[in-house]
Amino acid sequence: MKLLIRATNWVGDAIMALPALRAVRSRFPKAEIAILALPYVADIYRGQGVADELIGYDRNGEHAGFRGREKLVAKLRAKKFTTALLLQNAFDAAWIAWRAGIPERIGYNRDARGLLLTKPIAVPRSGEIPAHEKLYYLELVKRAGWIGAIPDVPEISLLVTEEQARRAEEKLQSSGSQPGALRIAVGAGAAYGSAKCWPPERFAAAINHLVKQRPAEAILFGASGEAAVSAAIQAGLHRAALDLTGKTEIAELPALLSRCTTFVGNDSGAMHVAAAVALPVVAVFGPTDPHRTAPVTPRCTIVQEKPYCSPCFLRRCPTDHRCMTAIAPERVSAGVLQVLAEVAAG
Repeated sequence: MKLLIRATNWVGDAIMALPALRAVRSRFPKAEIAILALPYVADIYRGQGVADELIGYDRNGEHAGFRGREKLVAKLRAKKFTTALLLQNAFDAAWIAWRAGIPERIGYNRDARGLLLTKPIAVPRSGEIPAHEKLYYLELVKRAGWIGAIPDVPEISLLVTEEQARRAEEKLQSSGSQPGALRIAVGAGAAYGSAKCWPPERFAAAINHLVKQRPAEAILFGASGEAAVSAAIQAGLHRAALDLTGKTEIAELPALLSRCTTFVGNDSGAMHVAAAVALPVVAVFGPTDPHRTAPVTPRCTIVQEKPYCSPCFLRRCPTDHRCMTAIAPERVSAGVLQVLAEVAAG
């Protein structure tokens, strides 16, 4: 079998899909498996043992527009895949697999793409399976007939090599972090939209309380597009944080977070990465539902208020963002202090 798997597009979803990818690898240990993914998702999967090849889908670069996609299609056609498994739900995923001439095309029957699939899988009805996203991808593999039962997955992990950890530690120290310090990783952004984001002034207040109670460093992580959020947090801090916003690649993030003590942030890709490298997580949830997207780890504290409108799953709040503004900084800092106390106790 030559199998192409179309990965999801969001970092958090990519991590929640890892159990499904590992189930496929286990089911077909001798298959040639390639994963088609956006470049930053491919970076997350690199070195994780779930595929023999990672194929970048650079839809903002060489694969942009119709000609770019045709270039990608030609590349895939030349590889003569026999089967495509589409973890991504979009019509585009099925269209590319069909145009690439892959004989067997398996995916959920949604987004008007059923005719492009040779094995369209019924989407689970509400309440038919537990809500968490990790099970959505595993259920697809099960309904494809590749596994007999859904495995128990209490934790999702990402492998960080010793060399990656060493380079990450060197980067942190060269950026100003002290060796052996208690490091609080802060993920204040969320690529999905502003509705997921706890206000920057609340993050600043929580960090101020934390560093007053414990001799810890705050380290701000985020993409370059989140620089304004990090700047707003920095402006409210009594002691400056180490700001790595826009200064790290997604491929570096697992190793960098693995060198920290704890993570505090929104429901985001960074939250899932932190959990996957065994970091204790304090996660602030607002418009989304932790039953669906909480990090898969026993080391997680959820901080949430639930007004009548939550969860709404909107990218931007059309009213007063009450699900987030109702969360006091003291609640978040208390969660982090509890984690630090547990770390100190061993």
